[in-house]
Amino acid sequence: MRNLDITTLRSFVAVAQSGGVTRAAGFLNLTQSAVSMQIKRLEEMLDMALLERSGRGVALTPAGAQLLTYAQKMVDLNDEIYARLTDQRWEGELVLGVPHDIVYPVIPQVLQRMGRTHPRVKVQLVSSYTKVLKEQFSRGEVDVILTTEPEMSEGGETLVEVPLRWIGAPDGQAHKGRPVRLAYCRFCGFRPRALSELDDAGIEWEMAVDSDNDRTIEATVSADLAITSCLEGHAAPQLAYIDQNAGLPDLGSQKINMYIGKGGPGIIQDLAEALRTGFAGVSLSDTNVRAIA
Repeated sequence: MRNLDITTLRSFVAVAQSGGVTRAAGFLNLTQSAVSMQIKRLEEMLDMALLERSGRGVALTPAGAQLLTYAQKMVDLNDEIYARLTDQRWEGELVLGVPHDIVYPVIPQVLQRMGRTHPRVKVQLVSSYTKVLKEQFSRGEVDVILTTEPEMSEGGETLVEVPLRWIGAPDGQAHKGRPVRLAYCRFCGFRPRALSELDDAGIEWEMAVDSDNDRTIEATVSADLAITSCLEGHAAPQLAYIDQNAGLPDLGSQKINMYIGKGGPGIIQDLAEALRTGFAGVSLSDTNVRAIA
C-alpha cells in the first residue's frame, strides 16, 4: 500500500496557498531547495505534475487543484491530532492588533497556523489604525500589535521595511490628472506623507473622498476616481501599482513593527515567531497586482 507523506503535503499546501516557493519556504522555516525537493518527491510519487511554474510564481495544474483540498484536510487533521494529544502548555485567549492594510496576505496564514499548533488558544484579531493600536497596547488591552510607521518606538521590533507605493485602478488615468485626486481615510498614517511629498513636488491635489471606511476608499480608487497609497506587496487584488516613473513623488518606505506585551504567557512568543516568519519575503513579485504607467 502506498502512503502519502504529510511533510510533502504540507509543503505542497504552503506553496499553493502562498503562490510561490520563496514565501512557502519562509513560512515553513525551510530552504527553497528543500521545499522544491519535497514538491518533486510528491509529483514523482503520484506520477503527475501538480504545479505549473512561471517567472511570476506557480499555479496549480488540474491535478494539483484536485489534490489541494485533500492535502489540506490531511495536514489539518494531522496537526489537530498531534496538538490535542501533546499540547498541554496553555489555553486561553490572545489579542492581536493589526492595521487593516497589512492583514493580507500574512495574517490569515498566521491565524491558521496558530489554530493548528495551539488549538486551546483563541487568537482574537483586532484591526485598526496604528495610532489607535498603540494606545490600546499602552493600556494593556492588546497582547501583540503590528504597526506601520516611518520609525520604531521603544520596545518594538522591525519585521520588515517596505516601500510605500502609489496605487490606482488597473489601466487607470486618475494619477495623470491635475489636481491629482486622492482617497484616504481620515486617520490613515500614510496620508500625511503623501500630502507632504505632493506639496514639496509642487503637484496640486484635492481630496476626492474623505472617509472612515476603508471599503469606500477601495471602491473610489478601483473606479479610477482617485489614487491612494499602500505598502508594496499589500495592495488589494483589484488595484494596481502606479509606475514609479509616472510623475508622482517617491513616498519612501515604512517599517512594519511588532510590539509584544510584557509578562504574558509564553504562547505570545509562539505568536510573535509566527508573525516574524509570515512577513519574511513579502514583496511585489509575490503578488498578482500589476503596475500601470
